[in-house]
Amino acid sequence: MSITSSLNAGISGLRANATRLSTISDNIANSATYGYRRAQTSFHSMVIGSGLSGQGAYSAGGVRTSTLRLADQGGALIGTQNATDIAINGRGFLPVTSSLGAQLQDGTAPLMLATTGSFRQDAAGFLRNPAGMVLMGWPAAEDGSVPPQVRDNTSGLRPVQIGTNQQASFPTSSINMAVNLPASETLPSAAGDPSFLSVAYFNTLGLPSTLDVAFAPSGVPNSWRMSLVDQGSGVTVGQYDLVFSDTPGSGGTLASVTPVGTAPAYDPATGSIDLAIGPQQINLQIGRIGESGGLSQRGSTFSPAGVTQDGFGAGNLIGLTIDAAGNLDAVYDQGFRRTLYRIPLVDVPNPNGLTTLNDQTFQVSRDSGSFFLWDAGDGPAGEFVGFALQESATDVAEELTNLIQTQRAYSSNAKVIQTVDEMFQETNNIKR
Repeated sequence: MSITSSLNAGISGLRANATRLSTISDNIANSATYGYRRAQTSFHSMVIGSGLSGQGAYSAGGVRTSTLRLADQGGALIGTQNATDIAINGRGFLPVTSSLGAQLQDGTAPLMLATTGSFRQDAAGFLRNPAGMVLMGWPAAEDGSVPPQVRDNTSGLRPVQIGTNQQASFPTSSINMAVNLPASETLPSAAGDPSFLSVAYFNTLGLPSTLDVAFAPSGVPNSWRMSLVDQGSGVTVGQYDLVFSDTPGSGGTLASVTPVGTAPAYDPATGSIDLAIGPQQINLQIGRIGESGGLSQRGSTFSPAGVTQDGFGAGNLIGLTIDAAGNLDAVYDQGFRRTLYRIPLVDVPNPNGLTTLNDQTFQVSRDSGSFFLWDAGDGPAGEFVGFALQESATDVAEELTNLIQTQRAYSSNAKVIQTVDEMFQETNNIKR
């Protein structure tokens, strides 16, 4: 038996419980820190000698510790009033970079992983959290689509930067014409009066324009000629002879659509016509042969109420929002949205192996494994939650319980050292 080994074991016990006290105090101090991941201290015994049973002598090896940041255990989500407060419901991290990294627009900005973030635009338009971290994402094209990206590196990621005074428009790309023509006007006894319709659309400059549509009876029952004229230029963009069915079951639906002259062709598979109005291409939906939902001819009333188009005029940016898929959309005062960036979710095989940095951020390490950029909702990745933040993962009640246990263990190890000191004193008193 070695009295010295008992003293060393007691000292190692003091040191181990002091380390545990450090993690407990860190957890309690960050109990109100959004996105904080709690730290945990684990104890491991140390054995001196062979460790075989039945040995006559025994030396105390003491204890050692290891600390672990539980990055895979998050807190509860709480609602906020800011649309770009972002939390993650499930697995994954937000890609962010530093203030200096935000100046790099070539895909070389250093990648850091955040658990949650309250992002707002700074003076330069960067989406930045209070700690200065800048959100990163994949830029979208002008039409709001996001091209395919490399998933195992950051070459496609860019710091999210949005101009505060920008305007945008959404040119009309599709017009749906669900109009009912009066069948009575094609009867031999009818006057054969034409019907007129003006369809508003928005051009490529975000300006309102008008497409004038005239439906003239052809003098044959159930037959019409449709003429399309761009009001601004006066150019006829297409003429079509329309014949409607009068058979039971499909009466009033289109029976045939025939282009006149060089008018663009009608596609019976989609029920549409691709019109060219200057540099703008507009898909005109008039309905498929024999099916309802497009042009029809019934009764004696002209009903032009079923005309819709998907364009919007130039609008001013009034806000930002993020959806569950990670699409960061600009919201304009004309009532439309446009996707500016798609934010991926970063995942690694071992989140608890990430290197811990300041401000609730992490970096990829050898222990964590290589990262992969997931679309939200795909694979193991969770979903984005806007107007929300993630609370600290600290359970204060649990930490206070651990604090009591640590205090008792520390006192017990101190008592061991005191006892060993008294035994040394008794040993010294043997020879007097």
